[in-house]
Amino acid sequence: MNPKLFELATRHAVLQARIAEQRRQLARHAVPLEAALAKGDVVLDGVDWLKQHPAAVGVAAAAVAVVRPKRAWRWARQGVFLWRGWQAVKSRLAGGG
Repeated sequence: MNPKLFELATRHAVLQARIAEQRRQLARHAVPLEAALAKGDVVLDGVDWLKQHPAAVGVAAAAVAVVRPKRAWRWARQGVFLWRGWQAVKSRLAGGG
């Protein structure tokens, strides 16, 4: 084999190995971002649902307007508590915790 071609092939192999290692490092560093991006996707799905169901927003706003604010805050806290509980149950059923 021509020495120049051998040198180029060797250099090419070294560069390919370096690229592969950089890809592995990038994938390792991207793992924490995946969870954040997944949560962002959930939020966007919720926004899409709200856009498709504007009556739900109207009913919620009317309920808050009709009910005393103190009671509305209590309902909101209970709703958050129930939502977090449901997410924990869902996570355990899916094998995530």
